[in-house]
Amino acid sequence: MSSAKLAGMSNKGVTVVLGAQWGDEGKGKLSDILSQEADVCARCQGGNNAGHTIVVGKTKYDFHMLPSGLINKNCTNIVGAGVVVHIPSFFEELSNLEKKGLDCTGRIFVSDRAHLVFDIHQIIDGLKELELGRGSIGTTRKGIGPTYSSKASRSGLRIHHLYNFEEFEQKFRTLVANKHKRYGQFEYDVEAELARYKAYAEKLKPYVIDSVYYLNKAIKDKKKVLVEGANALMLDLDWGTYPYVTSSNTTIGGVCTGLGIPPQTISKTIGVVKAYTTRVGGGPFPTEQLNEIGEYLQSVGFEVGVTTGRKRRCGWLDMVVVNYSTIINGYTSLSISKLDVLDQLDEIKIGVAYKVDGKLLEGFPANLSLLENVEVIYETFPGWKTDISKCRQFEDLPANAQKYIRRIEEICGVPVEWIGVGVDRDDMVVIPQA
Repeated sequence: MSSAKLAGMSNKGVTVVLGAQWGDEGKGKLSDILSQEADVCARCQGGNNAGHTIVVGKTKYDFHMLPSGLINKNCTNIVGAGVVVHIPSFFEELSNLEKKGLDCTGRIFVSDRAHLVFDIHQIIDGLKELELGRGSIGTTRKGIGPTYSSKASRSGLRIHHLYNFEEFEQKFRTLVANKHKRYGQFEYDVEAELARYKAYAEKLKPYVIDSVYYLNKAIKDKKKVLVEGANALMLDLDWGTYPYVTSSNTTIGGVCTGLGIPPQTISKTIGVVKAYTTRVGGGPFPTEQLNEIGEYLQSVGFEVGVTTGRKRRCGWLDMVVVNYSTIINGYTSLSISKLDVLDQLDEIKIGVAYKVDGKLLEGFPANLSLLENVEVIYETFPGWKTDISKCRQFEDLPANAQKYIRRIEEICGVPVEWIGVGVDRDDMVVIPQA
């Protein structure tokens, strides 16, 4: 491949890639690079509400639910128990990848413990957003939240339920009846859905495995296992900007609970940080730039959601967020993405602290009313006004770009291992680690 081979996965356990901000950091590109040497690539949480694009040569692959390790023909891919699975979307995504030349036969498996997303969950997602009105969270309306709600209330259905269809049918009818009691008599064809899932049960059967056994055996056999997180720390159900969050645990803890692997098996945790900050949907965004800078970042960075098509809100890099993320996830290294988007700016800012009523805050506040009123303390850096897309080593970067990266390292105390300088797989500066 490229110089990206200089750095890679841990040789002594599981390597994890996690988003360090509000998602859309470019995790897919790093996961793609690392998966080229992985034996197994696994997703641990979320559903088809996630999305990232990987560009290999002239081919662009869009991933939503499936692990990006499918691009490597020698990599087995697992959709873990913590993921919620919409079967029609699973097969649609698989078909789209195969149409682009990927042979996925025998390389993609789904945990028998994963919960099922039904069309009724997607209907409920829309109804809940309408119910919230101006307090809308801004979900993707893919049914993810309602499915996790069913899971938490112990009324959900898991993949293994499909293989005792009499039990499945009984539980499904109960699920629908309960939703009608809560939301009224909305239109939903239960009989058609049952017939559809009877057919899906047979179609899905070759893909279903006991993922706990499979993954832990792979680790025991010293296989290289890559875990690809979806969403990001600030969207975590517990630690994000609640309630403007997703419905799963997007942190390092979600890796263990979503895959059924012990913490001590994880030896490398990489935080992916966009060189600026973006977020989709509602909620406070302290460094957001509602001006020409925000418009520049949105346009040059092509900040449009892969799954939703929504424009992303844009602002300066917020190191209060990155520090908070680092504390929780314990990153062993960082990957800085889309540094090239900043190429033409005269000056660049980093948010380094928050003030409220003239007093510095020690960390990232839980109270969103407080967060909405923080004053961001910025450090300003001169731009480099140079095209960095051909750089492949740290020394190739302009001096001002090097200073920007080194300051990020200083603030959070974590070394930068990768720097994205373009959209292609090979557009990556690699900094070998000791």
